[in-house]
Amino acid sequence: MRHDQRPNWTTRSARVAAAGLASSLLMLAGVNLAAAQTCERNDFEAVVDGAAETLRTLTQKHSPAYQAKLRQLREKRNWSHEQFLSEGAKFVRDEKITEFDEKSEQLLAEINSAGSNSSAKPDCAVLAKLKGAMQSLVDTQNAKWTYMFGKIETELTK
Repeated sequence: MRHDQRPNWTTRSARVAAAGLASSLLMLAGVNLAAAQTCERNDFEAVVDGAAETLRTLTQKHSPAYQAKLRQLREKRNWSHEQFLSEGAKFVRDEKITEFDEKSEQLLAEINSAGSNSSAKPDCAVLAKLKGAMQSLVDTQNAKWTYMFGKIETELTK
């Protein structure tokens, strides 16, 4: 299969996460952080930037390896291109993966709401909430990759 014929297995949640993180950073940048005594604008930016970098690294690390496993399964099962698209779909979209994606979307909504009220007086509690949500998002994506790799490894051993 040529490179330009390979299906794009990038998940919707990865795109949503990247867009949400960028949006959150822009919203947080608009908040008047000068009112916070011990938290500064760069503290908020560092949390968002760190989580965004971690998510990008996860995607860059796992996507090629996962796609290779899918191709390995295709070869093992001798699937045609159409069978690969049909049969391979269950390895990138199932009920559990949907749950991970939904949780990621909920966390992104929480992250966005933490930075969306520019009239509120920001404080370190908002920063702590943001850090927690960002860490949960990273943890959720790690769990999703672990689940997906486990699922395909099981199939490869059959």
